[in-house]
Amino acid sequence: MSDVKDGWAGTIKGRPEQGASAERSRTTRMDDIHAFTEMTGDRNPVHYDEALAKKTAFGKLIVQGGVTTGILNAVVAEDLPGPGTVFLNTNLNFKKAVGVGETITGRVEVETVRPDKPICQLKVSVTDSAGDVCVEGTATTYTMPLEGL
Repeated sequence: MSDVKDGWAGTIKGRPEQGASAERSRTTRMDDIHAFTEMTGDRNPVHYDEALAKKTAFGKLIVQGGVTTGILNAVVAEDLPGPGTVFLNTNLNFKKAVGVGETITGRVEVETVRPDKPICQLKVSVTDSAGDVCVEGTATTYTMPLEGL
């Protein structure tokens, strides 16, 4: 539609294409748990008490859900849609806990893109090194124009 104003003008990476995807991987550490606790106050024993955690359904120390999903923030803000992007909405389903020392991969895929506003609907997921889905869901993002600021 040529009569629609390009709402993506001034965004660093421009308008993404439907079907575009990006991912990032990292290995979780005990330091992640401590940093998240410092930020939030979440001191759940399943994150700190290894003997207790081994007796739970998880069978191990696990990182907080916010640590697991935090990788999605990096993919969205750094890769796709890119710098200036913030979440407007997320709908996440937690499928499998992530332990300390596990490598996770956050992935986003563009489902829809508004041409008149820098808004995307994304399919999001976090998988572990075995390829098991730990988190899956959807997100709506807004990308602020940053060029020229």
